[in-house]
Amino acid sequence: MADHQAIIQGDLQDQAVAGHQSALGQTQTRVATLPGFVTESGFKFETIEVSYQTLGKLSPARDNAILVCHGLSGTAHVAGLDPTGRPGWWDYHVGPGKAIDTDKFFVIGTNTLGGCNGTTGPLSLNPQTGRPYGPGFPRITVRDMVMAQARLVDHLGLDTLLAVIGASMGGMQALTWAVHFPERVRVCVPIATCTAHNAMQIAFNEIGRCAIVTDPDWNGGEYTETRFPAHGLAVARMVGHVTYLSELAMARKFGRRRQADAADARQFSVESYLHHQGSSFVKRFDPNSYLCLTRAIDEFDLFAAAAPEAVLSRVRARFLVISFSSDWLYPPGQSRELVRLLKRAGIAASYINLDTEYGHDSFLIENPPFAEVLRHFLNGDHPRIHPHHHGEPL
Repeated sequence: MADHQAIIQGDLQDQAVAGHQSALGQTQTRVATLPGFVTESGFKFETIEVSYQTLGKLSPARDNAILVCHGLSGTAHVAGLDPTGRPGWWDYHVGPGKAIDTDKFFVIGTNTLGGCNGTTGPLSLNPQTGRPYGPGFPRITVRDMVMAQARLVDHLGLDTLLAVIGASMGGMQALTWAVHFPERVRVCVPIATCTAHNAMQIAFNEIGRCAIVTDPDWNGGEYTETRFPAHGLAVARMVGHVTYLSELAMARKFGRRRQADAADARQFSVESYLHHQGSSFVKRFDPNSYLCLTRAIDEFDLFAAAAPEAVLSRVRARFLVISFSSDWLYPPGQSRELVRLLKRAGIAASYINLDTEYGHDSFLIENPPFAEVLRHFLNGDHPRIHPHHHGEPL
């Protein structure tokens, strides 16, 4: 397992991993322009742009494509190094010989609709006004995100996907793919996610949204580079990071130690860490996107008012559901309930709750037991548990 310096990174997009060498070298993302997109709410885009990355080669039978869906603040840059030398957010697990082996699979990564890293979102220009959509960007849903991905898959000339894999918000997208495109998905791997947010999960997102909209520079979402709600966005990210980690990981990394090199020597190390994560996030994320995406995942409900059996009756994919014992943001109980519903509907589903101490971010780090389970499942084997990490198959 990686040491705690690597573990307590939170989102790998926030900083390059010291000494990390990607087996893929430098990789690139591209942007597809797709015409005529209508959201669930009825908003009509003349065109949308979707930032994406492809890795590996498509097989002659076109049957080895894997779509990777990112979490709240991810990008299309799944693996390899960007021009600045920063690794993709899942470079630990995607690449030659890795859990998602690019020598075997054709991997597609996208930036989600409503994001701010190359796909149409609040920062995009509204053709009707010539100005960014900003707070006028329509409310979107997780299903809208998936429909945009489906349009990209069409654009790439693919009828079916071997697998759709995602963690956290990405796991919600993977579940939506399995339900709404059953004929196109053979394998679904939702990781550290749920079928609908509970009150606590909604509450933490609302705290983050409130931090942003009460910032003096929020200006109703019509902010500028010189008047930008940086403080509110940073606080929202700080709150988020606390939920991504576990108590044990924070205790081992920080404890009650002081930050010796801080301007204020009284500052605890954990305070310094959170402030760093907040300020880093401000440099790369848009506040309106944060509101847009967190609202979409709070509103997500795979079953809504329908009976789960009816919704799942059309699913054809087989499932690998993964949770982490120390994840208190998306606790294992939510994954167990998903598996219970899948099995009751007669769907082939394997479940493993990995005994890790690193919280929700356990899927982002160098995590051999996690990688082993994912690798074996994608290769058609039964998931295996690392001998030194007690999993909990169901």
